[in-house]
Amino acid sequence: MTRTVRPLFLSLLIALGLSIHAMRADAAEIIVAGGCFWCVEADFEKVRGVRGAESGFTGGKVANPTYKQVVRGGTGHYEAVRITYNSGQIGLDQLYDLFFRSVDPTDAGGQFCDRGESYRTAIFVQDNAQRQAAEAAKARAEKDLGRKIVTPILNAGPFYLAGPEHQDYYKGSSRVLTRFGAIRQSDAYKRYREACGRDQRVRQLWGDAAPFAGS
Repeated sequence: MTRTVRPLFLSLLIALGLSIHAMRADAAEIIVAGGCFWCVEADFEKVRGVRGAESGFTGGKVANPTYKQVVRGGTGHYEAVRITYNSGQIGLDQLYDLFFRSVDPTDAGGQFCDRGESYRTAIFVQDNAQRQAAEAAKARAEKDLGRKIVTPILNAGPFYLAGPEHQDYYKGSSRVLTRFGAIRQSDAYKRYREACGRDQRVRQLWGDAAPFAGS
């Protein structure tokens, strides 16, 4: 390596290291439950500044639960989504505001066509900053909606990832068997979302403030 090339190479390595450090410094996450985790994941992965979303379970007492255990009830777990974002591009206030306006926070029994404890809404906070931001967003949402919001703000506990078949379900290309026959997973997701009435109810509640309905 020549004397000219060596300093250039070292400069590139330093720049790369600083870039990676900056990315890590800006990385943050929130955990929310908004009914079907496929839908929450699909919604938030459209948001500028969000790096990704993972479907899973939290809030219960059973370690490493299966999907069947959770939806059957009795585990105490919610279907939840862990959202990773760049805090330099989007803040907690914005994310929590988007969350409240993407669900029916007046429904304590589930969401839309999905009923039962695993489909309830909640925000799971990991520190005091998240709690304060979540409480403020809840107060804003309640004022804007003019109705009591029942979505609780809870301390975060262990988050268990759902199986790979539940990750990015909304854009899957494999074929799945449904009541409509064998269709692409992404098409099955669209049909489920429409039949469940999610977007219709959110639009009814939030009107033009609904960020994802119909997107």
